[in-house]
Amino acid sequence: MDFYGFSNGFVCFIAAMESDADKIPHRGHELLNVLARLGGSARNAQIAQVMGVSEETVRRLVKGLAQAGRVERVHGGTYLRGSPDTPMYSGALEQNSSEKTEIARAALDLVEDGMTVFINVGSTTTYVAEQLRERKSLIVVTNSIAAVAALADHNNNRVFMAGGEILPSERGTFGSATEEFARQFNYDLVIFGSDAISAKHGFLASNPDEASLTRVLTNQSEKAVVTADSRKFSTRAPMVACDPKNVTHLVTDQSPDVGLLEALDGWGIEVRIAQSLSKK
Repeated sequence: MDFYGFSNGFVCFIAAMESDADKIPHRGHELLNVLARLGGSARNAQIAQVMGVSEETVRRLVKGLAQAGRVERVHGGTYLRGSPDTPMYSGALEQNSSEKTEIARAALDLVEDGMTVFINVGSTTTYVAEQLRERKSLIVVTNSIAAVAALADHNNNRVFMAGGEILPSERGTFGSATEEFARQFNYDLVIFGSDAISAKHGFLASNPDEASLTRVLTNQSEKAVVTADSRKFSTRAPMVACDPKNVTHLVTDQSPDVGLLEALDGWGIEVRIAQSLSKK
């Protein structure tokens, strides 16, 4: 089994996992293999979808694997022990999980059956990918391992994984090969996150490859949707991800302050506030 783009340490970890003759049941080994394919971590709901079992079955298997020292559990998710950078990624998925679920459900309203959509790597976009299972006949292009796992072979979707170097910490592909592949499609909608949102500069990124890909995507889509929780209003990042005038929607959990709201309105961006599940 080959894992292109991962560090040698991670590959060695997988090899050791596969060669270890222990008493883990067949389903447990299947779950470990699913986690490996997903880059080392995933939400339990996503694991259940890939395995075709209930979340209760996943939780039971994870409990046994955790006791055997093979995985670590976080709220709503699981990661392989020993996989590099995974706690950071799992922590991002876990942080503000209820808000991200609400944002994802609100973003679903912008997606219609049969659309051509790009889903970028990100913790919030992972939640969006899971919600998109309610749509059918989508053409989905993505650089996200999690999005592929959620949407492939489901509801007559066609899913294309953009090539490029896999960055384990991001659980996705980036670089010139990714951008070249992404340019081949005419998108109805692109969905991406943001590391920070500024009234002066718009949507910001920490990774230059991510910023470069975002510019490619927003330049060739009818609509560009940013999904980001309100924490991003008070954080900073060093790189401008795209021209904010190329973004059509921001889906978030709380209204921005007056200054940011005025800037977003000036750029022509529609702000959608996800309704709190607790208020429904």
